[in-house]
Amino acid sequence: MTESRTVLITGGAGGIGRGIAAAFLEAGDRVVLADVDEASVTSAAAEIGAAAVVVDIKDAAAVARCLEQVEREHGAVDVLVNNAGILSVHGSVTELDADAYRSIIDVNIVGTFNMTQAVAKRLIARGRGGAIVNISSIGGRQPTPGMGAYESSKAAVDSITRWAAIELAGNGIRVNAVAPGPVLTPMLAMGMPEGSPARAAWTSRIPLGKLADVDDIAPAVVFLAGASAGHITGVSLAVDGGQLLT
Repeated sequence: MTESRTVLITGGAGGIGRGIAAAFLEAGDRVVLADVDEASVTSAAAEIGAAAVVVDIKDAAAVARCLEQVEREHGAVDVLVNNAGILSVHGSVTELDADAYRSIIDVNIVGTFNMTQAVAKRLIARGRGGAIVNISSIGGRQPTPGMGAYESSKAAVDSITRWAAIELAGNGIRVNAVAPGPVLTPMLAMGMPEGSPARAAWTSRIPLGKLADVDDIAPAVVFLAGASAGHITGVSLAVDGGQLLT
């Protein structure tokens, strides 16, 4: 029987984080959702049977306090899923305000770094190895006009993945990423309803002919965090219906 692990998922209040959490719970793991929004993460955790903690991943001290709480209440983290990220900044390279760009860097890049560093230090101290899975985006490899701030942050997430993977391999810590295309979360479905021109435009870019569901993303994360991927590290796995082929 596989030993139950403690899995910490940032951005756990959102649709992708919640879907990933449900998949780990189904696999028999203990899951802790982390998010900056206390009400939302508490509600999400209660709905799926997970635990919840509040953390601002931009703040390294807050990250340290979060991990101390998780260890105290649920045991040391075995698997970290860096899912937290924002897609709130749009604008062309000639028009985007630098402060707006900085806001996405602080969450998507610095936040991912803070969590990776803090969990890696604890995994090394335990000496039992572990796994980190970052949620990237194919946008880090395939540009869309107006989305460069988000996409360059996800290119950095892929780079952090490789950086951490090569340096932590000797400690038995594997670091990989899952890079989705557009994912049909409840929020995205509201903004791009079925039959809308925006939905049709995105779908037309995908050879498999549909946007990803959350259930398309979660199994890839669980796989990369598990024993079946024991010889895989430093990979950013596209889950995009073939969009990178176009």
